[in-house]
Amino acid sequence: MEIGITSFVETKPDVHSGEVISHAQRLREVVEEIILADQVGLDVFGIGEHHREDYAASSPAMVLSAAASQTEKIRLTSAVTVLSSADPVRVYQDFSTLDGLSNGRAEIMAGRGSFIESFPLFGYDLNDYDELFEEHLDLLLKIREEEKVVWEGKHRPAINNLGVYPRPVQKSLPIWVGSGGNQQSAIRAGLLGLPLMLAIIGGSPMQFAPIVQLYKKAAAHAGHDLSKLQVGSHSIGFVGRNNEWAADTFFPSTQTGMNKLGKERGWPYYDRSSYDAARSFEGALYVGDSETVAQKIIHLRKHVGITRFMLYVPLSTMPHDQVMQAIELLGTEVAPRVREEVAQWEAEMAVAGHLFI
Repeated sequence: MEIGITSFVETKPDVHSGEVISHAQRLREVVEEIILADQVGLDVFGIGEHHREDYAASSPAMVLSAAASQTEKIRLTSAVTVLSSADPVRVYQDFSTLDGLSNGRAEIMAGRGSFIESFPLFGYDLNDYDELFEEHLDLLLKIREEEKVVWEGKHRPAINNLGVYPRPVQKSLPIWVGSGGNQQSAIRAGLLGLPLMLAIIGGSPMQFAPIVQLYKKAAAHAGHDLSKLQVGSHSIGFVGRNNEWAADTFFPSTQTGMNKLGKERGWPYYDRSSYDAARSFEGALYVGDSETVAQKIIHLRKHVGITRFMLYVPLSTMPHDQVMQAIELLGTEVAPRVREEVAQWEAEMAVAGHLFI
């Protein structure tokens, strides 16, 4: 069971002071967060790609590279790379470069992205949204498998026996598929034998169990070894010293972030009752003290089949020291608790002859 952090490197106004920190300051802060995550034993840190004023990370590979030489064990991934509007050759080169700098710790999480700013910015047509992703993923996988590439598609110029460099330290650069829970995305990932990352940010996480089963059925149908496939959850949350303080501290920025997005997407107003319902045991917010958050993650492993949990913190701008505190608690208290209980449960399941979800 892997535990990690996801950040979109937010630069929204502070909910109390109204202050907006610079992109440069927030980028430096997130590098410090990655370094701390490595020091406290977390497994992975993901940076999301965005092309908006209120997010500072338009190039996840660059941000992760800044932390690569200052970390030792933590895996470094995008979360996600908006592959539909990105050149797969450049994506592979960027993350292969990161892999070299980190001595084999880079990963790519490929997705369509939930924002559309990158399409007009890079000259892509939104009408080709799905087709672009499928074609670019096909090329990215081709580059991963073959040093000299022969490939032809509809939206990008053909490649005729050209090499793509540098090559990574890892024999095969890990490529995940990020999904909001779309059935076709899960089936595609399963058929390709790629690990699946689910954005579980609303409703009940238990609703994603059928998606995981669908993914694994597709993978089995294609002949892939299910024991080698990972399923991840990208979930919003915050860890504090006690439940009440954590809930009260995380609410203002979460409300602000949810309502900002809600205005753009037509969501209902997000209030404290919505928040409290979401942080209940069956809800999608992982907010509370270490034991509360740990038990929710363990429940997710046992009943949905998640093998990598990524805590997305913060949803909107929070003080850097509070984010650092949450990362420290996740690494020193939550992760060991989760790993211990999950390992015990898996051993009991194996003795009983049951297959894991």
